[in-house]
Parts: sequence; structure tokens; C-alpha cells
Amino acid sequence: MSPFRIRFASPNDAEVIGYHRARMFQDMGQIPEHLYESFQRLSQERLRELLVSGEYVSWLASPAAEPDKIVAGAGAQLRRVLPHPATDKAFAEGHQAVIINVFTEPEWRRQGVAEQLLTEIINWSKVQRLDRLVLHASKEGRALYERLGFVMTNEMRYEGPH
Repeated sequence: MSPFRIRFASPNDAEVIGYHRARMFQDMGQIPEHLYESFQRLSQERLRELLVSGEYVSWLASPAAEPDKIVAGAGAQLRRVLPHPATDKAFAEGHQAVIINVFTEPEWRRQGVAEQLLTEIINWSKVQRLDRLVLHASKEGRALYERLGFVMTNEMRYEGPH
């Protein structure tokens, strides 16, 4: 039996998910302290909207003995893209999800909760018949993602002048 209980998030959980998102970027050194509060607030507002619309699906983890204590979470933002080649025998219809907001409270890390959350997302993506499931791996998470079957791709990002 798992030491963690996983459940779907609701729009009422936007506050904790927004907090996790802000902490995740803070832990990676990508959000300056003076922007933290406004980033967290905007994230919570947008997450609530996306949870209501169904464009974002999220899972939250609690210790089995403390179901009201959220210690980790992860989500998938759905997106539709144009059909594209998948194999030499088929094409993808363009239903994808981007895994985002993978965060575990520091004292709960290295206990298998992130792996359990990601396994839930992978299984859900199969039921949803998604063409592609992608994520942007932090240095700390890369080994876990590779162990679960994620591979490096050729994706690039524009960072020139806007």
C-alpha cells in the first residue's frame, strides 16, 4: 500500500497549486524575490480559470494518514496542435499535454511521491489517448523522468529580442 494518497485537484485547490508553482521556480532560482508574491497570485488566478475550463488537470498528493495535508502536486496543461506525422504508418491528431508544476515539499522529497504523481499522469494520458506527453525537465528531475520513459528531444526556444 502506498504511503501517499493521490487525488484530482479542483478549482478550490488553485491556491496550493499556485504556491507550488511559485516555490518550484523559486527553488530553481528563476524568480526574483521581488516578483514572487505577484507571480504566485497571478498563477493562482490563471490556474483557477484553467481548472474550471478543463484545460489544466492536476493531481495532489497527501500522506495516507493525513489526507488534508498537501505535500506534492503535478499537472498537465492540455493543448491542441495540428496533425503531424507520428510513425511511417500513422499520424498524430494533435492532442497533447504538457506536464507542469511538478513540486514536492522539501521534507517529502526522495520518498517516491513525484514518481507516483507522474505515473498517475502517464496512465491518465493513455486513457485520454493523447498523442504526446511532454515536459521541461529541471536538472534535479531529469533522472526520474528518464526512468519513467521520457527522452530528450530537439525542442528549441526563442530568447532573442521581443
